[in-house]
Amino acid sequence: MPKMQPRLAAGASLIGTTIEYYDFFVYATAAALVFNKVFFPGLGEFGGTLASLSTFAVAFFFRPLGGIVIGHFGDKVGRRPMLILTLTMMGVATVLIGVLPTFATIGVAAPILLVLLRAVQGFALGGEYGGAVVLTMEHSPVERRGFFGSFTTAGGPLALVLATLVFLPITALPEEALLSWGWRIPFILSAVLIFLGFYLRRTIEESPAFAEVKSAGRQDRSPALTIVRQYPLRSLLIAGISLSAGVSFYVLAVFGLSYGTGTVGFSRQTMLEIVMVTMIFCFAFMVAAGRLSDRIGRPKCIVAGMAGLALWAFPWLWLVGSGNAWLALVGCVVLCIPLAMNMGVMGVFLAECFPPEVRYAGISIGYTIGLIVGSGLAPLIATTLTSEFGAYAVGWYLVAMSLVSLLSVAVLLRTNGHTAAGRRTPVSTSSAPRDKSDVIH
Repeated sequence: MPKMQPRLAAGASLIGTTIEYYDFFVYATAAALVFNKVFFPGLGEFGGTLASLSTFAVAFFFRPLGGIVIGHFGDKVGRRPMLILTLTMMGVATVLIGVLPTFATIGVAAPILLVLLRAVQGFALGGEYGGAVVLTMEHSPVERRGFFGSFTTAGGPLALVLATLVFLPITALPEEALLSWGWRIPFILSAVLIFLGFYLRRTIEESPAFAEVKSAGRQDRSPALTIVRQYPLRSLLIAGISLSAGVSFYVLAVFGLSYGTGTVGFSRQTMLEIVMVTMIFCFAFMVAAGRLSDRIGRPKCIVAGMAGLALWAFPWLWLVGSGNAWLALVGCVVLCIPLAMNMGVMGVFLAECFPPEVRYAGISIGYTIGLIVGSGLAPLIATTLTSEFGAYAVGWYLVAMSLVSLLSVAVLLRTNGHTAAGRRTPVSTSSAPRDKSDVIH
């Protein structure tokens, strides 16, 4: 394996994932701050926010479909071409959202078109995360999988920083300018980033593991179907494992914006600044967690992260709800420590659950199923809980998701679902057994 390929793969995955998640988070930011007035003006403040966050959730329902289709072809055709496809689809959909007529111009057709483009975003992202993780992992030496793999996940917070930086001057515009043309700029700027990402992904070689499978003629005829038939329990457990980090991240990044501005009383500028600084720390924590997982094993990191998210849920809400910007920032930054311990190593941990013949499909299907129940609905559920029961109900929501994820990890580790407890995982195509069923030992 060329020495530079792990670094190139990690760098290209980081930049590619950052670009795709930038598109995703630009939408999330606009949904939390602008779309309630632009596309749902007749529903009032709460109704418009709820409808706006619902369109954000739409993408998560299409992510499993993208995971199935793109993951299937990622194991049959190759990791690299599918990642180029996901990048292109995401970019085109994002730019089109930026030029979409509003409700005032074309009426109800506007939110319908918005939902359709959001569905395309979700489909593309459904095949992005798994492919980027797998490509980076399969290029990496065994003893540094966690470190290099963490850069793929770290593209999420980096993308949110980029999206926030773009939105900060735009939210400072007068209300009329913001709602008429200002919100479009971050979406249209995506076109420039897509060309950069497209170029970088074309420079990376196909992964050695997939090349070995292909040359040996061991490609699975129907990877997605194999996952459903042979790994049903494992897929459900992976969905459960993804709940804690996914819910926490999107509650922090999306619900936090609407809660901080609409309930606590922070200005849009203040909340965007808090989220931006928090995500810079989150990026650094994720890379550090990836390196730590190479030393102590990924299960220990993930379990510690899930427990930490449960323990810090209420302190985070207290600090944000205090109305003091500095306390809110401290609460958010500290929340990112257990989040990074969990989310920063999860990609490689999940990829190690499957053999290379079905690895892309396996991680994409299981992970995206968990996103429907968790991440996609998290801002919507958190907003509803706050309205009905008060903000602290969100704390119990975060605790519950962490407990489900902890239980899922415990069951997975008691099955043949994860043979790679950490840095000792073999790099060959036998890194996970092709067992015929998921059984508890």
